[in-house]
Amino acid sequence: MSLHGKTAIITGSTSGIGLGIARRLAGAGANILLNGFGAAAAIDAIKAELSALGAKVSYSPADLTKAEQVRAMVAQAVSELGGADILVNNAGIQHVAPIEEFPDDKWDAIIALNLSATFHAVKAALPAMKAKGWGRIVNIASAHGLVGSPHKAAYVAAKHGLVGLTKVIALETANDGVTANAVCPGWVLTPLVEQQIADRARANGSSVEQERVALLSEKQPMHQFSTPDNLGDLVLFLASDAAASITGAALSVDGGWTAQ
Repeated sequence: MSLHGKTAIITGSTSGIGLGIARRLAGAGANILLNGFGAAAAIDAIKAELSALGAKVSYSPADLTKAEQVRAMVAQAVSELGGADILVNNAGIQHVAPIEEFPDDKWDAIIALNLSATFHAVKAALPAMKAKGWGRIVNIASAHGLVGSPHKAAYVAAKHGLVGLTKVIALETANDGVTANAVCPGWVLTPLVEQQIADRARANGSSVEQERVALLSEKQPMHQFSTPDNLGDLVLFLASDAAASITGAALSVDGGWTAQ
């Protein structure tokens, strides 16, 4: 599944799921445009790590809630790395509260980053993909793009919207050499989740392993986390020619969460 000669834009790729995806695509030969927050030294270390895999690497600090900065990010990939062949929309934020208590600004911020940013990025990247007759769009949605949970109104709405947007993109580009798919993870073992488990163990006087199972059991029949590398492998497959006829799909990676 070689991606030599391709350029991938991966939003939210300085940590967690996005970084796992960046590592897999760089390892397959793709050039990488990173995007996300972090200290300059940490970002430089990621660039060096990916460069050691043979990738050309650039970084965009674009604020994805601002359409003009999203467009500039895509233009940067074209000018510095030669294209915008693969677009992975991964960046996202979360806030938890009952609807009647949900802050208006949190709703607006979540919709802007988790949904609208993808629209703006796809709109900017599609002309270059169509010109080449080849493109891959992978939107990192969530199990919450397929089912709901209390107190997550904005996140669930945005992720459902992302799955729907993916289908529209797939239909509009069906004969342009471009595919669009959504990946819908359940629990993923990122550093933030590991910290959440450790905090629960301290608060409850229990073991980390007990809290891992307890957290997973709230939603997933399978008591096993997905990892950023697992998701990176799936995105690599979707970006490859092996997946050329897979488009408009919402692919669950959720330990059986949405099978219930």
